Amino acid sequence: MDLDRLRAETPGTDHVLHFNNAGAALPPQPVLDAQVTHLEREATIGGYEAAAEAEGRLHHTYEAIAQMLGCAPDEVALLENATRAWDMAFYGLSFAPGDRILTSPSAYASNHIACLQVAERTGAAVEVLPHDEQGQVDVDALRSTMDDDVALIALTHVPTNGGLVNPAREVGAVADDADVPFLLDACQSAGQMPLPVDELGCTMLSATGRKYLRGPRGTGFLYVQDDWIERIEPPLLDLHAATWTAPDEYEIHPDARRFENWESHVAGQVALGAAVDYALDQGLDAIFDRNQHLAHALRTRLADVPGVTVHAQGRVRCGITTFSAEQKDASTIQAALRTRDINTSVSPPSSTRLDAEARSLPELVRASVHYYNTEAEIDRFVTALRSVLSS
Repeated sequence: MDLDRLRAETPGTDHVLHFNNAGAALPPQPVLDAQVTHLEREATIGGYEAAAEAEGRLHHTYEAIAQMLGCAPDEVALLENATRAWDMAFYGLSFAPGDRILTSPSAYASNHIACLQVAERTGAAVEVLPHDEQGQVDVDALRSTMDDDVALIALTHVPTNGGLVNPAREVGAVADDADVPFLLDACQSAGQMPLPVDELGCTMLSATGRKYLRGPRGTGFLYVQDDWIERIEPPLLDLHAATWTAPDEYEIHPDARRFENWESHVAGQVALGAAVDYALDQGLDAIFDRNQHLAHALRTRLADVPGVTVHAQGRVRCGITTFSAEQKDASTIQAALRTRDINTSVSPPSSTRLDAEARSLPELVRASVHYYNTEAEIDRFVTALRSVLSS
């Protein structure tokens, strides 16, 4: 990778040391240009008219996502965020008393709350699979627990903390063998690693634009396998997702557009296509390799800081690093680093309560690198952290 060019095309690197890519990454200039240009057209000619003018660019966003996932554009829906994308798939499935919803100890709060709500409504049961000694979902345990009552496997591909990458391919193989739908939350993995849906074996995949894809906030997308689209009835419909065909009749859109709604963040969706293009140009394998290298270097350096504990898991790890310190709590550390123009985030136990309680985790500082970060920034980060902890 040409890091000088990448950083020159990332205006934010002139202002901050950004280790908050798992929150919202710094956008590259082409993404910023695409979004701002469309907003300027809305201001100049009107919102509806600008959307009509951008029809080709919007269509390209579907094509770019489809290229990234290895699917058809008609299997892609554009949503406001990853949670809404996940919800539109999950709440569109039918559950009944006795159905089993299988999830993992690293499930994200929004997803697990939805599972609990649906269980209360329908009489289905939410079951948390065990993890193995590396912290990832135990595929052997999953395989042994499969039966005719399993109605869904829901997996967070990359949890919000710890750097763990769950074995989605292996889980997908189990789901495929049992002919059970598999919903993969790729919120933290989209843009950070390849996501070939045919190899992952997922029936549905949800993701956001703002994180490792380096796209705008307020954008997300949902993939639904073609032969499952008409088996999932969206929990919400409007005149975009369905057509009012008679006074008392309607028809739901036959492809993944059924999961969308009419009003949308057009500027963001246009820019999302530019973000996917940018990631594909860098190469998702190369991005993943670079992120693993940077994160390993960061964890190694942090392990040498007195009082710091790195909370890492997984046989395969990604660009997310979380740690705690004896000297100060996570929020205090985050705030002190921010005064030094260093961005991190705080991962509270409530975001992954099952994992946090099992490991007795406090609030954690999350430092998430991306491919445009540098080894020099890691040095600066660790030096600043030492200063914060000793002050």
